[in-house]
Amino acid sequence: MVNITINNCKLQVEEGTTILEAARGAGIEIPTLCYLKEINEIGACRVCVVEVEGTDKLVTACNNKVQEGMVVHTHSGKVRKVRKANVKLILSQHDFRCASCIRSGNCSLQKIANELNISEVPYHMEPEKAIENKKFPLIRNAEKCIKCMRCVQICDKVQDMHIWDIKNTGVRTTIGVCNGKTLEESDCTLCGQCLVNCPVGALRERDDVGKALDAVEDKDIITVVQIAPAIRAAWGEAMGMDRDKATINKLADALKKIGFDYVFDTCFAADLTIMEEGSEFLERLPEIKESRLPMFTSCCPGWVRFVKSQYPHMVKRLSTAKSPQQMFGAITKSYYAKLLNVDPSKIFCVSIMPCISKKQECDLPNINATEGQKDVDVVLTTRELTRMLRAYHIKPEALTDVELDRPLGKYTGAGVIFGATGGVMEAALRSAYYLVSKQNPPADAFKNIRGREGWKEAEFDINGTEIKVAVVSGLGNTRKLMEAICKGEAVYDFVEVMSCPGGCINGGGQPIHDGCDMVEDRTEVLYGLDEINELRFSHENPAVLECYESFLGKPLSHVSHKLLHTEHETKEQFETV
Repeated sequence: MVNITINNCKLQVEEGTTILEAARGAGIEIPTLCYLKEINEIGACRVCVVEVEGTDKLVTACNNKVQEGMVVHTHSGKVRKVRKANVKLILSQHDFRCASCIRSGNCSLQKIANELNISEVPYHMEPEKAIENKKFPLIRNAEKCIKCMRCVQICDKVQDMHIWDIKNTGVRTTIGVCNGKTLEESDCTLCGQCLVNCPVGALRERDDVGKALDAVEDKDIITVVQIAPAIRAAWGEAMGMDRDKATINKLADALKKIGFDYVFDTCFAADLTIMEEGSEFLERLPEIKESRLPMFTSCCPGWVRFVKSQYPHMVKRLSTAKSPQQMFGAITKSYYAKLLNVDPSKIFCVSIMPCISKKQECDLPNINATEGQKDVDVVLTTRELTRMLRAYHIKPEALTDVELDRPLGKYTGAGVIFGATGGVMEAALRSAYYLVSKQNPPADAFKNIRGREGWKEAEFDINGTEIKVAVVSGLGNTRKLMEAICKGEAVYDFVEVMSCPGGCINGGGQPIHDGCDMVEDRTEVLYGLDEINELRFSHENPAVLECYESFLGKPLSHVSHKLLHTEHETKEQFETV
């Protein structure tokens, strides 16, 4: 232990602790801008500078370690003066038209500038100019980039994709795409982890709110909205709602107030996915055992993009089942159109997703089953949902619990847990056990695969057949797993992959809380909802069973293959429309 003093507060901290962590442990806040714990500790922004007695120059708190007897001042006159000058220099190369910025009110630079009482920037303004493609799901606004390196480090150290890199030196330093490519030309999976870790508005999703509202206001269009499982764990955060009050039913009330005709739940399609994917797994199991190569889940479009660019020889190991989003769209414009007795072209399907990659997925030509039109017309992130609710002045305290519409609003707990890493696997095993034995296992029989570890594995006995599974989240962990499988060092029967660490609850479209990890809290919400649901097995969803009985026939039927499955090896799958 090391004895130090911070702002006249005597502390004992473990040797090797940084000044920043020592201060925060004592409840003393030091502002940071570029800092990400264990990922980006480079002191690039110079905002966390502090004064250490006996040292002439100020030192950065994020990457300087405590020493015995050290005396630190975090807000002395010298510190405040230098910190303020550093932030003004950053602002001089930043487009700070905050009123029109996507991150206004939730921007670390804006917050720090306000705290430092910066009312003017005396330096010549020279924001970087660059052309941005506003049609691509992920947009970089160079004028707002502060060169903090967060996007580079997240992409390199966590996702292991190496899409972003530093270009040029000195005042010409900028962030760009590696190898001189555009973002569209790169291997970017659109996981959006760079976006949610950007402290300002330099990275953002394409805004499609206008398209959705145009459809709402068109009296000749029937608007159908689906809400992804992970949304219920996060949508209330930006609205200032307690988790127990931010229910899916209150969100349904809000969407009805905006004018959507029907509000459904993607969990219905998640249950449908389990019926198709679980049946496919059992059908492919003999070949899986023989080849010693697994079947991979295909719910996550970021993962699908990853495997197509990084391990194309493994694409055939993907499940042919579409993601729940796309299954829902296909069912909406076929089965549900028949129930309404309307032309499918009259239905406009909006998805509310925690994901940016879903925006690209719905545009893929071979993912759509409804001839002549898209199955899902528009995808909105959770952040876009929040902006839409605020535009209509929706007040959380005025919302009531409104039942989701039937039949596509019926769901089980198994569908809900799709939003957390391991959830898809657990839901699939619950139903696979039943499909083999015709008996339900205990609902929590497969909970060993829960938890946020980046790479988990387990073995289960399903009616006498040993099944070895793996669950992985985050593309850095995924690459390690794929390398082990390719080298024969790891052998599994079934593997779930989510491109975002922690699963969809931590997706690139979720609310941003800079410096806060929300994975545990959001996971707890989903598993809590599963536990109290009266139905916890996908094969017991009455709406899904009715859909099979009256329309699809059975899992893996001809109709199911046409609407709910796709051919991943088709070249166009990786192209952006």
